[in-house]
Amino acid sequence: MSETKTLYTADVHVTGGREGAAKSSDGRLDLKLSTPGGPGTGTNPEQLFAAGWSACFQGAMAIAAKSKGVTLPADLAIDAQVELRMGDDGFSLAAGLNVHVPGIDPDLARQLIETAHRTCPYSKAIKGNIDAVVALA
Repeated sequence: MSETKTLYTADVHVTGGREGAAKSSDGRLDLKLSTPGGPGTGTNPEQLFAAGWSACFQGAMAIAAKSKGVTLPADLAIDAQVELRMGDDGFSLAAGLNVHVPGIDPDLARQLIETAHRTCPYSKAIKGNIDAVVALA
């Protein structure tokens, strides 16, 4: 049985739900929340998830590239979409990443993307839980 070591714990206090505020214990995150598509100037959980997943995914891609001796381009970018859906069983999410890897052979880029999708903690968390697509843009 393998041992798990906690590397970091995010500690965030939220009040008011989707129309409230979120603040981290270290003060680095301090923002207003607003309902998607509604009034207000705040962000929403779907945008936060899109930002978190895509940032984590880029880190996973960097690890995959390093293991293959590949240098990722400085202009690598990810366009993330997170959909809030309503169906017969209530609310759900769907998500996608479109990964732009200019200057890298498309077959190699797809390999790096596949490896990152297997190793990224966010990708692991959503696997089998929501509709998710990761693709080379």
